[in-house]
Order: sequence, then structure tokens, then C-alpha cells
Amino acid sequence: MIFPALYSLKYNFSVLIEWSLISSLPTPVFITIVFDNTRLLYSTVVILISANVLRFSTMYMRDDKFINRFTILVVAFIISINLLIYIPHLIVLLLGWDGLGITSFILVIYYQNPKSLRAGLITALTNRIGDVAILLAIGWTLSQGHWNILHMDATSPNSLIQIIAIMIAAITKRAQIPFSRWLPAAIAAPTPVSALVHSSTLVTAGVFLLIRFYPFLRTLKLFNIIILFVAVSTIIIAGARATTECDIKKIIALSTLRQLGMIITRIGLGFPQIAFIHIVIHALFKALLFICAGNLIRLHRHAQDLRWIGNTLNIAPVTSTCILIANTALCGFPFIAGFYSKDLIIETALFSEQNRFIVLLILLSVGFTSFYSMRLSIVTVWGPRLHKPNSSTTEDRMVVKPIILYQPFQLLQVQ
Repeated sequence: MIFPALYSLKYNFSVLIEWSLISSLPTPVFITIVFDNTRLLYSTVVILISANVLRFSTMYMRDDKFINRFTILVVAFIISINLLIYIPHLIVLLLGWDGLGITSFILVIYYQNPKSLRAGLITALTNRIGDVAILLAIGWTLSQGHWNILHMDATSPNSLIQIIAIMIAAITKRAQIPFSRWLPAAIAAPTPVSALVHSSTLVTAGVFLLIRFYPFLRTLKLFNIIILFVAVSTIIIAGARATTECDIKKIIALSTLRQLGMIITRIGLGFPQIAFIHIVIHALFKALLFICAGNLIRLHRHAQDLRWIGNTLNIAPVTSTCILIANTALCGFPFIAGFYSKDLIIETALFSEQNRFIVLLILLSVGFTSFYSMRLSIVTVWGPRLHKPNSSTTEDRMVVKPIILYQPFQLLQVQ
């Protein structure tokens, strides 16, 4: 996938394939597939991360009797997100949307214990709200005589309620306030699932939906103001919670929630393409963080408490180094990939016409990010170890290979 994606980025070409399935009905059924630089690049990142997650899961879940079932669920997850990416058809979008919801629910309750069941129910019920909103949007779009996203009509009498329904669907899937409870709860899933859910697939599906619908959504005058308010509220609450959290997976999940708020802030300021750049970069370093965290959890008898994990530089040097690189990218350290997208977001916020209080909250959230990222690095890499790790402290090659593969993307300068 990377070769057509690079070619499309260089020459900025798009390919649209459309054929008629049923033409005898009052509303003809057309299926459209669009290949452009945004979709090809996003699909490439999803497939890259999914492949690395599956490679990591062969080590992390090697004793699991149902590893084949887990692999099938992950593949179904990947197929669902690719349906969402390539086909701008509301019915197919609903299939991909529901596919993500069902497979994520099954993966979250994978361990079949009360904690996983509670987390799965929160995830499923919250995402059901977005599914209902998508169904309503499909019904109102049908009154225009089509189901194609590319032909959304802003002059339709139903355009206002369509915009509201799509906004609600995107807010639930991207876990923004007031529907953010399900994202930290989803850490009850196996760590490979967390790396997949919290990086580039489920949580960014709502953001990708906003980017695809943005030309239609911005016809509502209050659209940018509403999502900007929701995003800033999310990043402040998630950042404040992460500074006091002790569960290593929950810290990374809250960091994902805060980064999603930053991405939506960029859309609210009127620059969806820069938001898309940050989606791609964030997906890479967040998947890297979860894989590294999973290896540390494995080495410490599956303990997730940050106070039990320490001095990992001696027992897992490659993992510790990659955690430091990923955290510097998360903080926006200069000349790391995360710097180029976060700096653009902050710079445009400073020069925007928005309320200065909103800009101050954005800058405060950046300080929260630096604080909990440095806390995570200092405690896990250099902090004291409260108990001995497992007898085997060697880093498995099935962990080293996936995390090493992410490093060129973290150190690559974005042109």
C-alpha cells in the first residue's frame, strides 16, 4: 500500500470508481470507491500498525488457546476501517461503523471477567448513540435522492439536523466530552487491542468522519465553535486526570483522549488537513507506546501500576529507549515527528481569531502533556524497582522488531 500512497502524495492524483448496482428503483444504488492521497496514506498507516500489533500479539498472547479467534477479530476490525476509508457511501459507512463497534466490543470483553464486561458494555452502549445518529443521517440523506457523501446538499431543508446527527456520531466515536468515559475503560482489553483501538482505528474513525464531511459540516456557522469548545474541554479534563493516574495503560489512554482533543481543535480552527497529519503521526507513536508498555507489563508479572514498574533501562534497554523517543514525540520535542504537527496546531491557535481564554487553555493542556509524559519516563526508566521482574528479562525479538520498525517514522522530518 505504501507505494501508491507515496505516488499519490507526490503527484496529488485521485481515482474515482463508480458503478450502478440497482438502477430500476426511484433511488438508484451506486457504489463509489475513491483513492486519493488522504485515504491511501491513512489506510497504509492502519495496515502497518495492525501488522505490528499482530506480530506483537504472537509473543504477548502465546499461551492463549484462542489466538486464532483473536487474529480473525483483528482482521475483521481492519476490514471495517478500510470500508470506512475508501467507500463514500452512507450504507457502507454504516457497515464499517457497525463492524468497528461490534469487533471492538468483542475484543474488549476478550478476557471474560467482570471488569472486561463492564468496559465492553460502556464501549458498546456509547457507540450505539453514534450508530443511531448515523441511521438518522442516512434517512434524511435518502430524502435528497442519494446516499453518497460526495453529494451532500447544504441547501436541503434537512441539512441542519443532518449536520447535528453527524456531529453526535463523530463525538461518540472519538470519545469527546460528554462521551469520553468509554476510552479509558477500554484498557480492560488485551494490550495489543489497546494499541490498535487507541492509536489509528476506532478512536480516529470519528475524526476521519469529520474530515470527510468537513465541506458539508462547515456550512453550519456554529460548527467550528461547538467542536472547538468540546475539544478544549476534553483536553483539559483528560490532561488533568493523566497527571494523577498510576495505571500505565490508563495514562496512555488518557493521553490519546487529550491528543484527540488537539486534533479536533485543529479542525475547529478551520484546518482539517493539518489535523489529518497529526492523526497519522499520533497513530504511529501511540501504537509504539502501547507495545512498549505491554512489554513492561509482561516483564513485571502483568502489573500495570506505575509504582511497581521501574529501572527498566537495565532490564529492557530497547523498550526503554523507544519509550523515551515516543514520549518526546508526544511532547512535541523539536526535530521529532510529533513536533511538526503540534507546533502547527499551537501556532495557528495563537494567531487565530478565537477567544484568548481558549488559546490559554490549549497552552495549559500542552503543559499537562509534558508533565505526565516526563513522569511516565522518569518513573519507568530511571525510578526504583519495587519487586523483581520475571526470571526471563531478555527482550523477545517479536517485541523488538515491531518497536524498531516505528523509529524511522518518529525521527523522520515531515516536509
